[in-house]
Amino acid sequence: MNVLDAIRERHSVRAYLDTPVSTDTIRDILAIASRAPSGVNTQPWNVAVVTGEHKQRLGDALIAAREAGQAENPDYPYYPDEWREPWTTRRKVCGLALYKALGIGRGDADARKAAWYRNYRFFDAPVGLIFHMDRRLQTGSFLDMGMFMENVMLAALEYGLGTCPQASLAEYPDIVREILDLPAGQMIVCGMALGHPDPDAPVNRYRLDRVSVDEFTRWYD
Repeated sequence: MNVLDAIRERHSVRAYLDTPVSTDTIRDILAIASRAPSGVNTQPWNVAVVTGEHKQRLGDALIAAREAGQAENPDYPYYPDEWREPWTTRRKVCGLALYKALGIGRGDADARKAAWYRNYRFFDAPVGLIFHMDRRLQTGSFLDMGMFMENVMLAALEYGLGTCPQASLAEYPDIVREILDLPAGQMIVCGMALGHPDPDAPVNRYRLDRVSVDEFTRWYD
């Protein structure tokens, strides 16, 4: 696939077929993604590939924590402490578009909760990826991790696969570390669903706009 086409086509997939993804394919995608740049070639990324029983156990444990009212304790803050414009409006538009695509009304709390819990199941994708890195690394390594993850998402398209990066999988990092037997020194950055998109799912057909180049760019002659 042409690189520009891949960038344009990439979107978050939230409904998957149960078609398996081979280990060889996952390995190829990760190998290609590892060509991402990183400061002084630190290559800070680590990936846990979660399928089958481990994926089920992880989803069960995360949902149980949420149901019990356990407070989130992410290893790092993802969102701002206080929402301001233009991010408040963008967040609202994003949520409204998602729930409209899912056919869930504003007042349907049960349906909204069920939709949120699907995050912890990787939206029923056959493969879940957990991205983690050493706590001793600094903020710059998050940039490196982001470039690596983008490579994963673009490479997946070449194999006919969809993805969805998920900050929700980092809400309860202690649970993730326990289920996957990861050292305490590993920071849980986020998760990602990986699999064959369900072409008939309405949630896979909605798109969000991007602001124009002139809105986020200043030119200096």
